[in-house]
This record gives sequence, structure tokens and C-alpha cells, in this order.
Amino acid sequence: MARIALVTYDPGEEPGADRDLPVLRKALESAGAFAEIVHWDDPGADWAGYDLALIRSTWDYSLRVAEFVAWAERCAGLTRLMNPAPVVRWNTDKRYLGDLADAGVPVVPTRYLAPGDPVELPGEHEFVVKPTAGAGARYAARYTQGERETALRQLARMHAEGLTAMVQPYVTAVDTRGERALQFFGGRLLHASRKGAVLEPGTPYDGDKTPHPRLEVWEPSAAELAVAEKALAAVPGGAEQVLYARVDLVDGDDGPRVMELELVEPNLFLWLHPESLPAVVNRIIEAAGD
Repeated sequence: MARIALVTYDPGEEPGADRDLPVLRKALESAGAFAEIVHWDDPGADWAGYDLALIRSTWDYSLRVAEFVAWAERCAGLTRLMNPAPVVRWNTDKRYLGDLADAGVPVVPTRYLAPGDPVELPGEHEFVVKPTAGAGARYAARYTQGERETALRQLARMHAEGLTAMVQPYVTAVDTRGERALQFFGGRLLHASRKGAVLEPGTPYDGDKTPHPRLEVWEPSAAELAVAEKALAAVPGGAEQVLYARVDLVDGDDGPRVMELELVEPNLFLWLHPESLPAVVNRIIEAAGD
């Protein structure tokens, strides 16, 4: 019997936000596996007692990146970790977009501003400021040219907290055509979805945001699939080591561009795509037995 840890975060007194987690656990057990929900930072967790530690909803990692990466490397020394620790280390910092661009993948143009760097903001168009390590649109906001002083205050706060910022043009097509998420599992396209704009005008960077507004099922185009596959092929070490992936795409002037490549803890949206559950379960059990 395969023993599988479904790795998540400790929500404290708040209810857990991962709608898929109990469904996935039940489905794995129905398929003959032993599945247990485990907090990644549980000091009592016996990672060596599992055949596979599957990172699912460790949604507080961006607040403790160094600690999380150290856990991933430690866990990988005790059991099989998916995705692997080197992939986790690379993907927790969105400077990976520069690596994708260097590999010829069309990405949203991005500049990085580390603490101490000279601060320059776009002078001709709406732009976005967000951290290189973030989740759920934390510390992310869009700005017009008239809001530059507010953007500078955000950058000052982020730099004071030791965060590196990324500055991107706001892709206006998101407001009309949304953002698409293509999800892969076991090297194959699992399903796709589309959501509306997350960054509404005037929303404070430290305000609450809905990470996946107006989520709906989506049928990806050939162009979207080609860009997503090109992004996966550029993962250091090769795409074959990656069990799961989500490629977030937006429309640039010349076609789809990668907004983010999520290889650490992407939401699978199985509640929206229940037909994908059997394939996910089968591939998890296969990974635990490899």
C-alpha cells in the first residue's frame, strides 16, 4: 500500500482554504493508498514514513521562503518529494521568468528591483508592482501614472522588509479576455480554466484580493498549449521530473505570454474539473511507487 503525505499549511483557527484536499485524500484511499494530510512545518511529521510527500497547498510559504526551501531539501532526503526540491527552490522566486525569457519563452516583460537598487517606474503606461516571492496576489497592485507616489511607498515598504520587487506593464487584455491557467499532471494536459482580472484599479497592495475571480472551464487554443509546453520544456533539469504544473497565460500583442509558471503549490481546481480526479489519483499512486 502506497503511503502518501498530502502536504499543506496550518491555517490556525481559520478554516482550510484548499477545497480539493479532503476530496483528493478520500479518492486516494478509495484507490487503495494510505493518504494523510500533513502540515509542512509540523515538527513531529515522520517524512521517512511516506513513499511520497506531495506538496499541495503550502500557501503560507511565501512568508517564509528560506524556511520552506530548507524543509523541501530536508524532506527530499527522507522520501520522494514532488515536485523535487531543486524545482521548488527555483520556482519560489519569480526571477525564473528571466530564465524562461532567456530560453525563448514569451513572458510578460519584467524588471526586478532588489533593496538598494535605483527605483525606476514606467513612464508611459499602467504597471504592476509585486514581490518575486508571493502567492494569492500578496503585495501586488496595479498603478496608473497618477499613482506613482503610492507605488513608491509600496516599493519602500517591500524593500524595508527585504523583498525584491518585480515591475511589469499591466496587460490590459486581462480586463477583457482574462487569464488562462493550463494545468499539467504527469506530463500531460489535465485541464484548463480562465479567470477574470485579480488586480482591480485602486485596490491597495496590502488589501485583500480574490485570487481566482469568476473562474470557469476553458478549452485552450493551440497557441496557448504551445507556449505552455515551451515553458515546461525550459524548467531546469527537464520537464520529465515535474509531476504537476500550472502555466498562467495572458494575451500580449503578439499572442499568449506566460504570467507565471506554478510548480510549487498550484491549486488544481478539481472542484471545477471533477472529471480530472481519477487521472490525478492514478498518477500520484504511480509516483509513490516509482
